[in-house]
Amino acid sequence: MISTHPRRIAVVWRGDRHERETLSGERSRLRAIFEALSAEGLAPEPAIYSEEFASDVREQLLAADAVLVWVNPVASGARRHALDDLLREAAGAGVLVSAHPDVIAKMGVKSVLHTTRSLGWGSDTHRYETPEAFESEFPERLVRSGPRVLKQNRSNDGLGVWKVTALAGDEVEVLPAQAGAGPRRMPLAAWFEERQGDFHEAGGLVDQPYQPRLLDGMVRCYMSGGQVVGFGHQLVTALGPPESGPPPRRQYTGPLDPRFQRLRALMEQDWAPGMQRLLEIETADLPVIWDADFLLGPKSEAGEDSYVLCEINASSVFPIPDEAPRALAATLRALLDARPAAPR
Repeated sequence: MISTHPRRIAVVWRGDRHERETLSGERSRLRAIFEALSAEGLAPEPAIYSEEFASDVREQLLAADAVLVWVNPVASGARRHALDDLLREAAGAGVLVSAHPDVIAKMGVKSVLHTTRSLGWGSDTHRYETPEAFESEFPERLVRSGPRVLKQNRSNDGLGVWKVTALAGDEVEVLPAQAGAGPRRMPLAAWFEERQGDFHEAGGLVDQPYQPRLLDGMVRCYMSGGQVVGFGHQLVTALGPPESGPPPRRQYTGPLDPRFQRLRALMEQDWAPGMQRLLEIETADLPVIWDADFLLGPKSEAGEDSYVLCEINASSVFPIPDEAPRALAATLRALLDARPAAPR
């Protein structure tokens, strides 16, 4: 049923009390989203969040027709468990929440690399849910297949991601992905000891082979629901040799970029539907904006690139390509038109 009133869209991001009381959407970093939502006939409003005034935000979310969220799972030590509880409450009251925290828990964590490894974007991926499994299985895999990339299940922004290379004896070289961090040489047993907390705090570890074509670049595929809405292309230096230097700025293009039409077809026709099937996610529950990051795998005999999924971002994706905000707003409008208005 299509609503006759301008539907209220609460746009959530972190901030303090002063920002909540004074900042408008048009003056925020998400202004392109506010403009696109307004152009669709929707009524977006800032819903700046902090645990300090969570009760105020709760009232605002429950009065909205939809809630769009830009809050990282971990930022400056702060986690979003309390916010996720508010979002679940709002969704239970009939408010459309994107991305819903339960959907993020399926697709926006590194375990998705293991769960969907049978798709064409997969690689030789393993998941360790206990320290005992990690210590018994990882050493042989490291020696047999060469350098591996370990990722905390809830890592983000390069934190909780490492390249591990076997050295002589029982030592390893550990290179963090975060900017400015250099390699360390250490006994494997000491590395195991450092990672003990990952199985309680971060939901375990996921292990992938290091991709030799890493320095050839990464392609970010921006999605709105099940449709590709743009691309970002960037040379990658994280986990590369020290002489790689800082990465250049990512270049953004729209969904018609001729370089990535094969990737677009794979995402829309095969991989995104396959992920939905494996994770049991309905199309209407896909985030209105999310992205998948791909490294380049081995070329085929015909010279075509293959693509290896390295992560999916679903909790705080900034829609950089010019086409993305409009696509996001159109997706949200279609979802709202297909359901009854939230109770007011």
